[in-house]
Amino acid sequence: MMIVRMILNAYPEKHLEVLQTLLSLMEPMRKGPGCRSCCAFYDIDDKNRFTLLEEWETRKDMDNHIQSLQFGVLLGTKTLLSEPPWIRIHTVSQTWGMEAVQALRRKKGLMV
Repeated sequence: MMIVRMILNAYPEKHLEVLQTLLSLMEPMRKGPGCRSCCAFYDIDDKNRFTLLEEWETRKDMDNHIQSLQFGVLLGTKTLLSEPPWIRIHTVSQTWGMEAVQALRRKKGLMV
């Protein structure tokens, strides 16, 4: 699995434009081949700081997405941002869920 994390710091007067751009891209990105999830958030302490999280089944799926029109539109928001987009791509070989949290807390004798 591949995870793309992008942080967009909008100019305060461009907040709404960045928000509208993200909202318009969510559904097409979620319907993209291999997209496991795609979510956008804004910082509780700074409403002009947006985070976009994308999960892709394979490297090929992610590569195709990065080469897509939707990702190009996302990169096109750079004129609305106070600094260049911050992007990190992560390769995930394993994931765990609540069972891992429960096991670790039991190990320490903590309530689950």
